Amino acid sequence: MALLGRFNTLPVVRLAPPGLYLDGGPLGEILLPRRYVAPDAAPGQRLEVFVYRDSEDRLVASTERPFATVGQCAFLRVVSVKPGVGAFLDWGLEKDLLLPLREQTRDPRPMDWLVVHVARDEKSDRIIATARLERWLDKTPPPFGTGQAVSLLVESETPLGYRAIVEHTHRGLLYRSDLGRPLTVGQALPGFVRTVRADGKLDLSLDPAGYKRIAPVTEQILEKLRAAGGRLPFHDRSRPEEIRSAFGLSKKAFKQALGALYRERQIVIEDAGFRLAVK
Repeated sequence: MALLGRFNTLPVVRLAPPGLYLDGGPLGEILLPRRYVAPDAAPGQRLEVFVYRDSEDRLVASTERPFATVGQCAFLRVVSVKPGVGAFLDWGLEKDLLLPLREQTRDPRPMDWLVVHVARDEKSDRIIATARLERWLDKTPPPFGTGQAVSLLVESETPLGYRAIVEHTHRGLLYRSDLGRPLTVGQALPGFVRTVRADGKLDLSLDPAGYKRIAPVTEQILEKLRAAGGRLPFHDRSRPEEIRSAFGLSKKAFKQALGALYRERQIVIEDAGFRLAVK
């Protein structure tokens, strides 16, 4: 059975002037327009296609890959705005994705970028975008474990840091104090679950926990130390922005790495900074 708004592997039923007709099960035959048909396509083959509705609300298939499928979140550009209807977003397909008025949280303008969730509207059976993320996220207890690698999409900036969407299903927080660089809304990046709180909220990190996180940072500091002739003027009183500018690290990560190097007797910490230990 073909699923609307998702990738499906469907058998070719017949070839016709408009293109290939695929077996969509209970949805009937679904057209793959000729511009997407390979020269050697023939009945009996199975093709991976994305199924959606065209501008006339007919089910069609495409071999193009949208930026997000139903159930996923994405950072999409506003192409146009139609008064009384909504905004149309570029999601990588020939037909733009509608963000209806009722699903907007602010008035979008052409060329704006928005974090949205792609959903199937049950009333119209159309694929739409929604900026009302609270309707779709955090509906179940988070299925993640501490230290688990996850995909993140930065949703918004907060006084504490950045709120991020985790694996398209839940929200979490990246603390500014743990980051070595500022992030931008809409940025997609890999991350890790640092803590799963009792209330189900997630604390996130861009680095794996424990030694796996510290080891590459200590090597980075040693490289800069050697390049500087064995001595650097950074210490506990150095400002976080100075450390971030010099090392691309948060002050917390810098201090943890420095402590690890000191315990391994690779550096000597002094009032004015630190230096390579003499061996």
